[in-house]
Amino acid sequence: MRTLLLVSLLLIGSPAPPALAGDHPLAEAQTLDLAQRSIAIRSVRGDDNQTGEVAKLFRDALIAGGWQPEDVVVEPFDDTAFLIATWPGSDPSLGPIVLSAHMDVVEARPEDWERDPFTPVIENGYLFGRGASDTKFDAALAIASMIELRRQGFTPRRSIVIAYSGDEETTMATSKIIAERLKDARVVLNVDGASGSFDETTGKPLFWSWQGGEKTYVDFQLETTNPGGHSSAPRDDNAIAELAQALVRIAAYRFKPELNDITRAYFENAAPLETNPTKAQAMRAFAADPTNAEAIAVLRADPYEIGKIGTTCVPTMVSGGHAENALPQRATAIVNCRLFPGHSITETMAELEQVAGTPKVTFSNITGDASIQAPASPLDEDLVTSFEKALFKAWGEMPVIPMQSSGASDSMWYRAIGVPSYGASGTFIKDSDSYAHGLNERISLSNVEPGVVYYITLMSDLAAK
Repeated sequence: MRTLLLVSLLLIGSPAPPALAGDHPLAEAQTLDLAQRSIAIRSVRGDDNQTGEVAKLFRDALIAGGWQPEDVVVEPFDDTAFLIATWPGSDPSLGPIVLSAHMDVVEARPEDWERDPFTPVIENGYLFGRGASDTKFDAALAIASMIELRRQGFTPRRSIVIAYSGDEETTMATSKIIAERLKDARVVLNVDGASGSFDETTGKPLFWSWQGGEKTYVDFQLETTNPGGHSSAPRDDNAIAELAQALVRIAAYRFKPELNDITRAYFENAAPLETNPTKAQAMRAFAADPTNAEAIAVLRADPYEIGKIGTTCVPTMVSGGHAENALPQRATAIVNCRLFPGHSITETMAELEQVAGTPKVTFSNITGDASIQAPASPLDEDLVTSFEKALFKAWGEMPVIPMQSSGASDSMWYRAIGVPSYGASGTFIKDSDSYAHGLNERISLSNVEPGVVYYITLMSDLAAK
């Protein structure tokens, strides 16, 4: 009776959740409560950015759950805020275990959605709303699980730090600040986005992946200028035409295919799960020989795989001219690149300049401070064992696959200063339910019960070492 009363109190003012039947009903209820309340807060950059309110919501939950007020810091920054909450370990000489997520979301226009994006709705076993999958549900699940772990009387040897940024979707300024403050961390577990995949037909777990590296995000601006003139007297040196020629060459160019330890392990482990025999054979062949032309052709033709075999660059924006009846005086374009780890921005820009083959087109890096080059995290077998222990206890045994993403996440700021960081969310999603940054974003509530088990198991294991 007492447990049911507490669950009810946690959910006052929230839409009715599905039935809670797990071993941790308080944590499950609190996950839903925090997820719904945070989704209702419009944490979008710009006017009326309320990310700070999300941070305060999480802060209050942690203090109520046993954290000392001085150990939970909410720090405003520009129009946003970030949160760092420390559960002190018994051995302060050891580097902490960090749970990383972000509290901001991308913009969502209510008129475009079937449901208001900032009004959480539970329907047909899903939680709908902006941030449901990216990444307020995961942030709430991790916090509720740590409160449950503390409620159980666990004493960590290593400190556990919950570090949530406030501008991951935009400038990443707070992401950088947090990483610098936690540069003594043993490891960072980034719970940003589902790491598991559900089978489209059965809805059962298909495989789980951990992300150990990501490509470097870069924006290059290409520009041509010209004195211009009257459109009735055209010349060969047309700024728009010159830029267009360079863009066509860049769009057709393919960087050298390559592998690292993480991507090789991905192709080796993912190939047995691939239902298309041609693609499966290509994955195996590329893992064995990254110069295999037939394998490269198959993987390049697949939008899901092309980014895993090397650097990619693609034109994304173009503008030019100043009047309908005048020769253009200026034309610009943006080429967005995702650099395979190990390649510098300078090196890649020089390669693109050579590909463009148009000296009159000037290149500049306009990425700013929102991205940084970072090496992949090491393939840590002990950590993978801990992942598998927690995953299998929560969901049952399944294939575990290393992944390298196309970037960018908060993990890159840790990796850039030598702190290993891994994408390791405890949630699963169907490909057909993947609406992060899009309309009608959702997450399956079948994640709640096993998600709590996953985080409790993983964190108690890592924080005890």
